[in-house]
Amino acid sequence: MSSEIRFTDFKSDKQPTWCPGCGDFGTMNGMMKALANTGNDPDNTFVVAGIGCSGKIGTYMHSYALHGVHGRALPVGAGVKLANPDLEVMVAGGDGDGYSIGAGHFVHAVRRNVDMTYVVMDNRIYGLTKGQASPTSREDFETSTTPEGPQQPPVNPMALALASGATFIAQSFSTDAQRHAEIVQKAIEHDGFGFVNVFSPCVTFNDVDTYDYFRDSLVDLAEEDHDPTDYDAAKDAILDADKEFQGVVWQNEESVPYGEKHGVTEDMSQVDEGAPEGAMDLVREFY
Repeated sequence: MSSEIRFTDFKSDKQPTWCPGCGDFGTMNGMMKALANTGNDPDNTFVVAGIGCSGKIGTYMHSYALHGVHGRALPVGAGVKLANPDLEVMVAGGDGDGYSIGAGHFVHAVRRNVDMTYVVMDNRIYGLTKGQASPTSREDFETSTTPEGPQQPPVNPMALALASGATFIAQSFSTDAQRHAEIVQKAIEHDGFGFVNVFSPCVTFNDVDTYDYFRDSLVDLAEEDHDPTDYDAAKDAILDADKEFQGVVWQNEESVPYGEKHGVTEDMSQVDEGAPEGAMDLVREFY
């Protein structure tokens, strides 16, 4: 790790194709600033992304990266981290990728507590597929496929994480640049699974959960005398349906990451020459 790294070192030479004004620009910039501020550099950083607008982020960041399949970014990220604990692993996804098809992986990634960071760009809509309701869309949110709204309550990502045994839960707003970067940095520095749900407005398909809406509605927990180490206070904040908030809502300071707990601390990415006896026969059986 180097103290000379700047956040611009994480920018690739590929120009983003996100819509002008997309919240994902701010989300990505905050991620890069947080990585640089924690002393990481592109050579020791691995970014895994799923499907959706957020899935392109590995192309736009200069680091090791893998663009996976829908909802499956978290198990790939966990595998990378356990194979090479020296890497800084960051998984990026969207509300559809993470809380719909990837919801099962989300629950188990949270409870395993692998030492990596999960940043979800939550715009409360499916943007890449042109504006369908997502798991976090409002119950009355009208789209082309839900003209009367989904007619079911939205998923509460933080409640799901808390119930799954999360050791770090936070929420941020992509356009609040400094605060967003600070929150992601805290997630990176956490010993265990750092989860950050980011309000990242979709300017093309969501005219309800807009920048102005979040600016007017957001409450910063840091200004509310919230104690993120108080489990009951965290639960109360998460279940308060009348508030939109940003900040670190819960952090278990006694968290022990999966690798440390189970003795998976050695670099397994370098395979010794020669496969184990019978391994190739097994491979050929399924080829």
